[in-house]
Amino acid sequence: MRIVIAEDDALLREGLSLLLRAEGLDVVATTDSPTTFLAAVDEFRPDVAIVDVRMPPTHTDEGIVAAVEARRRRPDLAVLVLSAYVEQAFATDLLAGGAVRLGYLLKERVGRVEEFLTALHRVADGGTAIDPEVVGQLFARSRPDSTLSRLSGRERDVLALMAEGLGNGAIAQRLFVTDGAVHKHIRSIFAKLGLAPDDRADRRVTAVLRYLEDAQRRVR
Repeated sequence: MRIVIAEDDALLREGLSLLLRAEGLDVVATTDSPTTFLAAVDEFRPDVAIVDVRMPPTHTDEGIVAAVEARRRRPDLAVLVLSAYVEQAFATDLLAGGAVRLGYLLKERVGRVEEFLTALHRVADGGTAIDPEVVGQLFARSRPDSTLSRLSGRERDVLALMAEGLGNGAIAQRLFVTDGAVHKHIRSIFAKLGLAPDDRADRRVTAVLRYLEDAQRRVR
């Protein structure tokens, strides 16, 4: 796995690099600005980019803008976004191209090494990894008239865990239910969100994307 790290905090940037290299992963470049990050993506063609949301010069959304551009240049690039706290506006632009190979974690999660590495590998393998704290805040702030209001409480629980990137077995363990029950809930979620079987789209990814986009729209 070839990785580029874009993080302007030198201590965190070097810490991430040391951690990943210790795990046998190939950190091909570390950068501290959006410009050098995009140059590294073009030069090294990494499998995964780890990108801070707020970068120079204004420390607002430069990291997100750069990540969107990197995905435009290389649609197969996996992106794991890091943020010091929940950024309510991050999802719309970054998720517009699809939720595949995309992660969003709070920086505090990096200190929980096993969780961080699990999320990194999940994103690299084509999945989604959304920080549980992000999921919780998006659900808590969505309004009652949200599209998601048609889901039952248990279905919302299942969809939230899907957004974190968990598979059916892991969801069943987390909720203390059977795999069959999870499968039933997911079928119901698809039906209520109007997601019919379609070979052109991954309904699981589409459901997660619908959830995140809806929550973002409602908190604006």
